[in-house]
Amino acid sequence: MDGGGSFGAGRTGSTIDPITFAKQPQTILRVLSWIFSLVVFASIVNEGYVNVGSEYLHCVFNKNADACNYAVFVGLVGLLACSFFFLLDYKFSSISSVKDRKKAVLLEIGFSGFWTFLYFVSFCFLANQWSRTTPDELPLNQGADAARAAIAFSFFSIITWAGLTVRAVQKYLLGTDMTLFTSEHMDGGAPTQPYPSNSPGGGNTETTDAYQNPPFTENNAAPTYQVPIY
Repeated sequence: MDGGGSFGAGRTGSTIDPITFAKQPQTILRVLSWIFSLVVFASIVNEGYVNVGSEYLHCVFNKNADACNYAVFVGLVGLLACSFFFLLDYKFSSISSVKDRKKAVLLEIGFSGFWTFLYFVSFCFLANQWSRTTPDELPLNQGADAARAAIAFSFFSIITWAGLTVRAVQKYLLGTDMTLFTSEHMDGGAPTQPYPSNSPGGGNTETTDAYQNPPFTENNAAPTYQVPIY
């Protein structure tokens, strides 16, 4: 991680190389988290409900609707959050205000840590309910593959979201190199262009003496008269 800028990013307004951005560990973890959340969400929505002996759909996890609803909620919100933080990561170096960068990093730490905990609860909850599901409740193993996929990818999501939390904490601990920012950046405003100076190297400026002799005084002195000697 580049520690030469503010919270792991470079100077404000610096260009972003898409290839370099795609190879960053945080980007890889973000994409994996997005995929895992999609699998958890899609598995429950598509095959997580079955109708056995009735017209109503029942959750494959021991007919516990709370288990399916919880997994759908965690997966869907995690999917949307990954998309949001992915765009935030890409635009992070263009944020000029140090305070805004700090808020973004703190938001990422809080959300990633909290969602790691929610996926841990999801894994434990789904695994517990699946262990209590009897074969009679799922004839021909209807929805069994979807249930196992939701449990497995909930576990994988714990690892990826924990990794994102660690990366966010590392960004926060890097802090800020205050030499990269002016007082306008600290206040969140745009930097102003300073006025040109007359210092050496500041431009092609002509220097003149502070005091000059009045005009027509150099050669206008009264001529002296010499007395001829005989």
